[in-house]
Amino acid sequence: MMSVNIGTMIEKARMAAGLSQRALADAAGISQPTLSRIISGDRAAKMPEIVAISWATGFTVAQLTGIAAVAERAQCAARATNGSSMEGMRDALLHFLELDDYLDEQAIPVTI
Repeated sequence: MMSVNIGTMIEKARMAAGLSQRALADAAGISQPTLSRIISGDRAAKMPEIVAISWATGFTVAQLTGIAAVAERAQCAARATNGSSMEGMRDALLHFLELDDYLDEQAIPVTI
């Protein structure tokens, strides 16, 4: 997987959305200095901040982070012992991975 500068992607999304840094920061609920540090790479963006920025700009978390869709990221090997087909197991796995990805994008913590 290619490394993506999240700050650069956020800046591109901000510009594409026609927002100033102040307007994006206000919409995302973070301070403008914090947003500036994220964009410059001086501070790592936290997942809730990335989600808020994605909502404010209309870009997806995947677009901002450079992480491909779950189906493209998933690599698995399985052996069926209960008569399940490989396609059926893959579909079930992707269902759970999509749910996990959605919860991550919404910044909903996993609880046990």
